Formats: sequence, structure tokens, C-alpha cells
Amino acid sequence: MTRVAAIDCGTNSIRLLVADADPATGELVDLDRRMTIVRLGQGVDRTGRLAPEALERTFAVCREYAEIIKEHGAEKLRFVATSASRDAENRDEFVRGVVDILGVEPEVITGDQEAEFSFTGATRELTGRDDLTRPFLVVDIGGGSTEFVVGGDHVAAARSVDVGCVRMTERHLVRDGKVSDPPTEERIAAMRADIEAALDLAERTVPLREAHTLVGLAGSVTTVSAIAQDLPEYDSARIHHSRISHDRVREITGRLLRSTHAERAAIPSMHPGRVDVIGAGALVLLSIMERIGAEEVVVSEHDILDGIAWSVA
Repeated sequence: MTRVAAIDCGTNSIRLLVADADPATGELVDLDRRMTIVRLGQGVDRTGRLAPEALERTFAVCREYAEIIKEHGAEKLRFVATSASRDAENRDEFVRGVVDILGVEPEVITGDQEAEFSFTGATRELTGRDDLTRPFLVVDIGGGSTEFVVGGDHVAAARSVDVGCVRMTERHLVRDGKVSDPPTEERIAAMRADIEAALDLAERTVPLREAHTLVGLAGSVTTVSAIAQDLPEYDSARIHHSRISHDRVREITGRLLRSTHAERAAIPSMHPGRVDVIGAGALVLLSIMERIGAEEVVVSEHDILDGIAWSVA
């Protein structure tokens, strides 16, 4: 086995996986998997720049992750940066900070590369399942963008579009620096129109409706699963490969968009960093399911982070 470390730095969170990988058997054994909300993409959609406080929050977590990687003795490290740092004018400042702390340059990957990593991470352990029909549509709903990938054993088509839980929240639900609590029907309708336009864009390249199994990734989807199961706390084992019906997603999305900050924060499985953006994330998921006529979504805790780890194994 090869001991590897993978870091996925997105718009909303930064995540670390240290694992032993055996390419011969397809086994990836977790040694340490963790996630921290840093909101690197704070204000990027409005200003086009990474905020100084967002950079410092991210660098602080990078220092913590550097110690963990050293403790485990990982042989290889790959750091992938996604939507926020791809869009920002001052991304060079971000790159320099990461190199100083971790000794590797963050790869500001394209949306298509991001989609391929997500597909590999999510489907490597699903391909032998008799109860899931190929092709898969893997949907990774991030903070700034959403990746769509259709494929069976390999990627057939992929596209990244600029809708995510943070971007949609900041664009439609924030006024005078505060999230609408709860948002008006007009703001929800405007957000839905943005999402639908992005789905139109995705369908130009990716045959979304040809997929037989929808696989949903990332925090918005896993949080909806936790809510659907009424979990007393976030439980990765129960969330991984759970299935949520379209009706349940619609019900939860409606509830989240009608709720106040305090009501969302009181949900036992809710991460504090997702309280203000979960409504938008759930609406993205619901819109996708309705667009392709999916009766359910299969939820995966394995995603781009696992794909990054496999790429260095």
C-alpha cells in the first residue's frame, strides 16, 4: 500500500484525507478524514477577490493539516483548489501561502478535472453493485460550483457550472450583509431561475437525462440525508450510500427555505457552517432531481477527496 494525503480546498470548506491506498485491490483505507468550514469564497462572487480574513482562516487550517500529515508519515500529498481560487484575482497570494505551509503548490484545477475526480471517488466502489444501474450521473454540489459527470466504468461527459450553496446564498439571499430569515418567495424564485439556467448550460454537454442512477456528493447532499433520516447527530456511516426519495428532498427543501436561522441551527445533524447555505444547496439538489426525473438520490461520502487520493496512489 501507499500512504497518501489529499486536500480538497473548496469555496466553503477545506478537507483532508490521509489513507493507505492499494491500487491492485481498489481498497482505500482511511487513517484520518476531516473537514473544516473556512468560507474561502467569502464575497468572491461580488468582489472577485479572496478576502484577507478568509485567507487567514484557510491558512490556519492548512497549518493544522500539515501537522496531521507529518504525524501519519504520508509519502505523497496533492492539494487541489476548486471554484473560489479559480475565480479570484488575487489567487497568487493564496498559492504562496499554501506553498509556505505545506510545501506543495495547490493545483487550481478546471471544472472538468474536478468532475473527473468526483466521479472516480464516488463510483469506484459502486461499479460492482447489482442494485444500481449504469450509467451514473454524479452530482457534486459545492459552495461555488456544481459538477455533473455521466459515465459507467469511465467518464463519458462532464461539466462544471457556477451554481453552489454559497454562491446562490450570497447572490440571492443576502441583503445588507445578512441572510434573509426566511427568504421571500421572490428571492427563492430568482434563485431557482439561476439554477435552471445553469442546468440548461450543463445539458449542452452532459446528457443528464440518460443516466439511470443519480449519485449526490458533498455537504449539502449529505446534510439533507442526515435530516431525512432524523439522525441525532451527523453519522457518516449511516449517510454513506443512503437513499433519499424525491418527495423527501422536496419536503426538506421547502422546510429549510421556510425556516429561520435558529430553527436550522437547532437541527441536530446540522454543521454550524452550513446553517445559512443549506437551503440553497438543497434547492440545487431538488432542481436537479426534477430536471432529470430522478425518483431518488444515492448519497456518497466518497467524492472528489477520494478521487484526489487515488490520483496520487
